[in-house]
Amino acid sequence: MERGKMAEAESLESAAEHERILREIESTDTACIGPTLRSVYDGEEHGRFMEKLETRIRNHDREIEKMCNFHYQGFVDSITELLKVRGEAQKLKNQVTDTNRKLQQEGKELVIAMEELKQCRLQQRNISATVDKLMLCLPVLEMYSKLRDQMKTKRHYPALKTLEHLEHTYLPQVSHYRFCKVMVDNIPKLREEIKDVSMSDLKDFLESIRKHSDKIGETAMKQVPGAQDLVDFSPVYRCLHIYSVLGARETFENYYRKQRRKQARLVLQPPSNMHETLDGYRKYFNQIVGFFVVEDHILHTTQGLVNRAYIDELWEMALSKTIAALRTHSSYCSDPNLVLDLKNLIVLFADTLQVYGFPVNQLFDMLLEIRDQYSETLLKKWAGIFRNILDSDNYSPIPVTSEDMYKKVVGQFPFQDTELEKQPFPKKFPFSEFVPKVYNQIKEFIYACLKFSEDLHLSSTEVDDMIRKSTNLLLTRTLSNSLQNVIKRKNIGLTELVQIIINTTHLEKSCKYLEEFITNITNVLPETVHTTKLYGTTTFKDARHAAEEEIYTNLNQKIDQFLQLADYDWMTGDLDNKASDYLIDLIAFLRSTFAVFTHLPGKVAQTACMSACKHLATSLMQLLLEAEVRQLTLGALQQFNLDVRECEQFARSGPVPGFQEDTLQLAFIDLRQLLDLFIQWDWSTYLADYGQPNCKYLRVNPVTALTLLEKISREMKDASRKNNMFAQFRKNERDKQKLIDTVAKQLRGLISSHHL
Repeated sequence: MERGKMAEAESLESAAEHERILREIESTDTACIGPTLRSVYDGEEHGRFMEKLETRIRNHDREIEKMCNFHYQGFVDSITELLKVRGEAQKLKNQVTDTNRKLQQEGKELVIAMEELKQCRLQQRNISATVDKLMLCLPVLEMYSKLRDQMKTKRHYPALKTLEHLEHTYLPQVSHYRFCKVMVDNIPKLREEIKDVSMSDLKDFLESIRKHSDKIGETAMKQVPGAQDLVDFSPVYRCLHIYSVLGARETFENYYRKQRRKQARLVLQPPSNMHETLDGYRKYFNQIVGFFVVEDHILHTTQGLVNRAYIDELWEMALSKTIAALRTHSSYCSDPNLVLDLKNLIVLFADTLQVYGFPVNQLFDMLLEIRDQYSETLLKKWAGIFRNILDSDNYSPIPVTSEDMYKKVVGQFPFQDTELEKQPFPKKFPFSEFVPKVYNQIKEFIYACLKFSEDLHLSSTEVDDMIRKSTNLLLTRTLSNSLQNVIKRKNIGLTELVQIIINTTHLEKSCKYLEEFITNITNVLPETVHTTKLYGTTTFKDARHAAEEEIYTNLNQKIDQFLQLADYDWMTGDLDNKASDYLIDLIAFLRSTFAVFTHLPGKVAQTACMSACKHLATSLMQLLLEAEVRQLTLGALQQFNLDVRECEQFARSGPVPGFQEDTLQLAFIDLRQLLDLFIQWDWSTYLADYGQPNCKYLRVNPVTALTLLEKISREMKDASRKNNMFAQFRKNERDKQKLIDTVAKQLRGLISSHHL
């Protein structure tokens, strides 16, 4: 029962809900009906809802039908009226069409005339507008044409000004035209074109001055002012103005300076063979001068394109590179004339640049270095000159046969000799030809040194000091070496050596005249403080001493050559009663040699004679005592004594004046006492007085005496064995042999006791 009531209640609720939904569907916009229908389908009564919906639709259809039936007669009447109106409307349309056709035919000509009038009016307005616009555009076009003409004729700076007027004055008035937009868009390109063309002109200018720098520099070094007139600087000025107007002046300045720095480095790079000719140096200097003449002109004719700091920087670089190049290339030069020409060229180079305001002190300092190089080349040249003079000299006194010849010689060399002047012609000077030749070449060297000092802005004292130092090098090194080489030659003879001693003596005396010569050309007195003295006297003294030593050596060698001819028969028992032939020849040679020494200083001749005698005595002693001679006879000793007496006779004859009494004989005293001891067989005296200061045989050494005694002893023993092969020794021979043995024993005792 309750279940039935509940079902009934639910059915009522469902019916009420369906009714609400139907009312909502009828009253709600169809766009919002979706949620309503969804609520139907979400429930379980959609079947019953559909039934209700169908019922509601049928009800509405019946109402519509009733309404249409009520108004039907009015609708029919309206349709009938409309059909009547349609007929009338068709008649009216036909009338209007006919009227229009007639009107069109009647107004056709008028319409054509009006259309023509309209077109004329339109053309008139267009022409008038066109004229007005053209009047605005013509100045623009004229300015543009003017711009193109200016660019075509390379008047770039006026073209830039025209472009400025065109851009800021004319184009804004016609900016709405397309051609103006094209022009506006083209203006930056035109500016760049002007920049590029002007830069191209500048590059051509830079290339031109690079090629013609040497010509500019050559002109400047010849006349200095006006060299810049050879250059057309207008491309630089135009380009500078153009870049300034375009706001790119800094770019232009940087480019110009960068390019000129590159050119400076190229100019400062010397050719590898510059040192070979003066033209190589000249072209190098011309290019440098030409470069800085251009830069100096740019500095003074433009406002800031280059400044003093930039110029100074370039000059410092140029100075350092130029000096380095000159140091390198001048060191290759061996010709003093080329070095001198180079010095003059450097002075001209420095003076030219100094006119333009460039500091050149470093160049003059560098010239002092080249001066040393010049001095070295001079010394090498004069070494050859001295060598030729000494090699070609005949080392004989200069003969003169007339007064003119005599005056010519004394005009070349300061020589005075009253005695020689009084002698009749022909006569001879004591020195050979190399004396005046060497003296004059020393003066020529001094002149050559003086030439280099010219135009170096040096004081007289500095010039004097330079000349004296160089001359000292010539004397102490070059001339000294030349003289030493002649003296040390293998084939030099005694006559030549004697003449060299005489020559150097006279050259030494001439040194004071060289001092006066330097004083006269420098005007600096020798007594001035710090004045360098000439070392010529030392040079000639050293050469003379070397020649003297060579004479002593040469004499000794000659003596040795004669002694090699000695052929003593140490076993002979016969006596020739005359000196050996080789010794007679040797004495004759010594006499003739010392006769040549008459012009030598006395001490030199005496020393040579004493040295020769001592060497001869020593050599004879060595012959007597040489180990190869195992035996000798008293007869051979007697013959040897004759040779020694010949030597003593030569010493007593005074071959060279100046010796006191028997001084020269003392050279043979050792031989004389030794030979007297053996020939006189005076052993008792020798042994008794040995060691006494006044003993008769003071110069006889026990070792020497024992050596010679043993040789005699061996010979006597051999002779006794041969003569008495089958018999007893004779009594006197036995006694003599015993005496020899006794003396030998005593000599050995002396040697042992005195540690000889």
